[in-house]
Amino acid sequence: MESAIKTLVTTFITSAKGKENLDGKSFQKMVRSQLGSIMEDTGSTSAVKEMQNGLDENSDGKVSFQEYLTLIGYVANSLSQRQCGSPTDAS
Repeated sequence: MESAIKTLVTTFITSAKGKENLDGKSFQKMVRSQLGSIMEDTGSTSAVKEMQNGLDENSDGKVSFQEYLTLIGYVANSLSQRQCGSPTDAS
């Protein structure tokens, strides 16, 4: 788990080019390169922009580390549900 956390932090820092936030272009590139195989529509500029807007809690046009963690939580939860079966599958 330690390695996974380090990878998440390094990915953000590298994608943000050492800045505190991911701008729109950096966010697009990071989503396409890092999440393209586990998320749908990562090739769609408008879909990724919509995702960015949904994460951008303070409406500054950028994705902060905390907002990025929201995305990671969503992706991890989705993967978990796929692996375990969704709660509705259990009935």
